[in-house]
Amino acid sequence: MQEPSSPPSSASHPARKPASGSGCEPTSASNPGAPQPLIVPRPEHSISRANISENALKVLYRLRQESFQAHLVGGGVRDLLLGHEPKDFDVATDATPEQVRQVFRNCRLIGRRFRLAHVHFGREIIEVATFRGNAVPDGEETEQQDETGRILRDNTYGSIAEDALRRDFTVNALYYNIADFSLLDYADGLSDLRHGRLRLIGDPEQRYREDPVRMLRAVRFACKLGFTLDEGTEAPLFKLGHLLEDIAPARLFDESIKLFHSGYGLAAFEKLRQYGLFAQLFPATEACLAHEQDGFPITFVSRGLANTDRRLAEGQSVTPAFLFAVLMWEPVRRRFEQLLADGEIASEAMFKAASEVSRRQQSLVSIPKRFSLPMREIWSLQPRFEQRDGKRPQRLLTHPRFRAAYDFLVLRAQAGEADLELADWWTRFQEASADERASMLERGAMKRRRRRPRRRKSSQATDAPSHADTLDAAN
Repeated sequence: MQEPSSPPSSASHPARKPASGSGCEPTSASNPGAPQPLIVPRPEHSISRANISENALKVLYRLRQESFQAHLVGGGVRDLLLGHEPKDFDVATDATPEQVRQVFRNCRLIGRRFRLAHVHFGREIIEVATFRGNAVPDGEETEQQDETGRILRDNTYGSIAEDALRRDFTVNALYYNIADFSLLDYADGLSDLRHGRLRLIGDPEQRYREDPVRMLRAVRFACKLGFTLDEGTEAPLFKLGHLLEDIAPARLFDESIKLFHSGYGLAAFEKLRQYGLFAQLFPATEACLAHEQDGFPITFVSRGLANTDRRLAEGQSVTPAFLFAVLMWEPVRRRFEQLLADGEIASEAMFKAASEVSRRQQSLVSIPKRFSLPMREIWSLQPRFEQRDGKRPQRLLTHPRFRAAYDFLVLRAQAGEADLELADWWTRFQEASADERASMLERGAMKRRRRRPRRRKSSQATDAPSHADTLDAAN
């Protein structure tokens, strides 16, 4: 991990004082109860405006010109200090969302539970959040929380100090002040950043109850940054997973994409299982993974996620349809085999298995139709790979979902769940010329004819069967 410029400890730093002037945080004289930040002046930290999005700088400078406070905050600051390229840049200000909209004509307000301003610059969006205050006084419950402690509405505005302590992790509560290019640290986040430690601000169990999705964020950031979870932050993860049951399935879909489509999906999967959180998201899959198949652990999901991580590292495209096809395949496959054993034909059995598993999953992690439909097509094509006679292989090649389904077949074969010879045949078939394909189909037809048992003539019915007849009948 590349460390940020090392600021002195809070005990020895002479600039440990409230920011003042130029629209900054009120001084301790005017706000004596506010926590005081560690202020790291520009020469003592590594953040440069050259590495900040031009559009984010426009938002920061414009808010500053309008006499509002303006700070870069969150993951953008954290990643810049680590030497990473931020995915996006968020701004925190004392301007209300309505005031931000008055400043920027290209602004839209979103959210009801958590009101935000989005400033649009073509395809780039700079998110602007107003400093949040203490929405719930200590020891009290209000209409902003439910009986479990989960925050339902969070539009109480406050100071930058209050805002810092309302954020989730200390490494996400660092502020870059555009007024003087200093860095403000209210929660000892710089120390945690240097030590590769992920720590919640405040009482961990209370913070998880306020928003259970923070448990998934803890796993995601630990995997993304390669950080270790602070002991107090980690301990509640083993017992509070059930709180995710109250989270909207659509929100859990978004969090699943962030977990599994960011290049560290396999590591996230393993950590989620360690804490029992994967079972809350995909209980049918977890039930299957808890059992071995023919004495071997089921490795299909792990291989699928590793393959996705590799594709992302190589800059190749990935789709949520394939991801969820991988995550849910094992319960679909098992139900499919049960239906086959009950006498269902393959196509009907796959349709029923896919429908049953998908319907149950939707109530937990809601998969939009634009992904669930191609996901089910990937599954439905798997039995068709077994059909290698006549014109069926040629027709399958023209199916719009063929390539994804073929990749899925190869993954199954690599995991030992499908026949390697079958996957190899389809690899050769799609790469072959028209004449070579015709030859492959003819050779396959000849093999099937040789395997077909011969029918004996009636005149031979009373004769004793020969050794060859016995073998043919057995085959």
